[in-house]
Amino acid sequence: MNEQALHSGTIASRYLTRQAQLATALYTHHLDALALNPGPSLTYLTGLSFHLMERPTVGLFTPHNPVILILAELEAGKAADLPYPVQVFPYGEDPATWPGVFRQAALAAQLGGRRVGVEPGRMRVLELRMLEAASETTQYLSAEDCLASLRMRKDPDEIDAMRKAAKIAQQALKETLPQVKPGITEREMAAELTAQLLRAGSDVEIPFSPIISSGANGANPHALPSERRLAAGDLLVIDWGAGYKGYFSDVTRTFAIGEVEDEFKHIAAIVRAANQAGRAAVKPGATTHRIDQAAREVIEEAGYGPFFTHRTGHGLGMEAHEAPYMRAGNMQVLEPGMTFTVEPGIYLPGRGGVRIEDDVVVTKDGAESLTDLPRQLVTLG
Repeated sequence: MNEQALHSGTIASRYLTRQAQLATALYTHHLDALALNPGPSLTYLTGLSFHLMERPTVGLFTPHNPVILILAELEAGKAADLPYPVQVFPYGEDPATWPGVFRQAALAAQLGGRRVGVEPGRMRVLELRMLEAASETTQYLSAEDCLASLRMRKDPDEIDAMRKAAKIAQQALKETLPQVKPGITEREMAAELTAQLLRAGSDVEIPFSPIISSGANGANPHALPSERRLAAGDLLVIDWGAGYKGYFSDVTRTFAIGEVEDEFKHIAAIVRAANQAGRAAVKPGATTHRIDQAAREVIEEAGYGPFFTHRTGHGLGMEAHEAPYMRAGNMQVLEPGMTFTVEPGIYLPGRGGVRIEDDVVVTKDGAESLTDLPRQLVTLG
């Protein structure tokens, strides 16, 4: 077998395996089929990437039929020569013809009277209304848990891609830090870090635009980079990530601009200890509740509990935020291959904040941190 044939066979095996796993998951979650918009789940199951646009695109998955794709004629070439069975229902530019194509696809998928799963956060009204009109007896229900059960546990190739995404992100920050000094604006820093991500090898699609927040802005966990100029005495929070082969990293580190007040140094040490406690609690069989609790207890015992205002972490993979979620009350049990962030923080309103975020994968007997930049408060400028 030549190298190209072997590669094609590997790809076919990957997606056929995932589609077979989907069939089992549908049965487990009492669903008969799945309808997906363009997005990570569709790419996960098919290897195909489509943009959300004014033309509808839907993938239909059932346990016993080939993958069905409803898409614009101009996209049909993407479905040629796929290494697994697929049935394409293309349509032209006249929107009046689209409902008929949807009806044909719904008949082929035998959706009538079935329970069809959709992603509540992804399925648009445009496609949903067309599916409903194409098969009026079909029920559309949430497939969020069904898909999470597939995507939460990463295989070795996925973890390797995330490990590379973490290295790219860290290299990009190292190249950016020499530019950081009093007088530079948050927006200028964000632009430089974005450029360095691409230079370091990141996919063009990154998980989110870098969050650069200094001084009082750092008290807002999701601050947008502004025209504020860094000044001596600031805490500087940098939250960024890279993409590699469709998988993301998500990292946060906090820096001091020159000499900072003692309380800032104190909360930085507390958050570092909370981050360490959260990562140390990660192992197969632990609950996501326990990871949140382990990190939160450190901050609460230090007297800063009210200033830790968000969950301890979130799943990470083909999306910047996906299951599982490290939050109080979530009793999801960790299993090898699950990947997520551990990112405690303390935010002092009107003054500044500290967050330290690492990407973690559950191993057979514990955890591996995919990120390893220094976590102590490093002074810049």
